[in-house]
Amino acid sequence: MKKFLSVLIVLFLCACGGTNWKTPDDFVYVPIKSGEYEIATWQKINNPKNNNIHIYIEGDGNAFNAYGQPNSNPTPHGTFVRDLATKDNFDNVVYMARPCQFIMSNNCNESDWTTGRFSQKIITAQGGAIKQIAGNRKITLIGYSGGAMISGLIIEQNPKLKVDKWITVAGVLNHTKWTQYFGDKDLNESLNMEKLPNVNQVHFIGEHDDIVPYELAKTWLAESDMKLIKNATHDDFDELKLFE
Repeated sequence: MKKFLSVLIVLFLCACGGTNWKTPDDFVYVPIKSGEYEIATWQKINNPKNNNIHIYIEGDGNAFNAYGQPNSNPTPHGTFVRDLATKDNFDNVVYMARPCQFIMSNNCNESDWTTGRFSQKIITAQGGAIKQIAGNRKITLIGYSGGAMISGLIIEQNPKLKVDKWITVAGVLNHTKWTQYFGDKDLNESLNMEKLPNVNQVHFIGEHDDIVPYELAKTWLAESDMKLIKNATHDDFDELKLFE
C-alpha cells in the first residue's frame, strides 16, 4: 500500500510539474529513504552481475519562477537529464532526482532547493542513496548543472565509493563564483568545493550556455578536463556524446 501511494504521489507531482516524460518500460520507479528525505529514482538494472552502474543526478529543477522567487515545488519541468539516462544503452542505469523533487518529504523546506541546495543534509541523503543503489559496483557518476556540485561533494565525502568516472554536463562546480558572477544571493547554507575530487573526470560545457558560461567554467576547471559542445545551450546538447 505504501509503495502504491508513493507511485500516486510521484504521478501527481509529475503532472503538477508540467512534465510530459513517459517512463520507458525498462525503467522501474524506486523511491529510496536516505537521511531526512525520500528520494525519487528510476532504475534500469538489466544485468545485476555487471560490476558497473551509471548514475545520473538531476539539476536544480524548477526551483525559481520567472521573477526569481522560490517555487513551492522544485520538480523539474524539463526532461533533459531523464532523457540522457533513458538513452544510455549501458546495462545498469539510474536516474536520481534531488531531494524534494517528485516527492515532497515531511522534512522538505524551501531552503532545500534554494540557499541550502548543497547543504550537508542534502549531500548525506544523496550520498546514502547512491550507496544503497551501487553497493560494491563501480560507478560512473553523471551530474547536470547543480547536480554536478552534488556529485562532486558526494565523491569528496565518500572516498570508499568506487567512482570509476565523474562526468558533468553544464555543471556548477563553485557556487560562490557562480552567484557572484550573476550578482545573485549567496547560497549561505550550502557547502562548496575549493578543489575538485581526484578521480577520472570530464566536464561538458555548452558553447551558448548562459547559465554556466564557458568563461565562468574556466575559473574552476582546467581546460584539459573540459569539452566544449558547439551550439549547445544549458539544456540543449544535441551533439553531446557522453561515452565514446
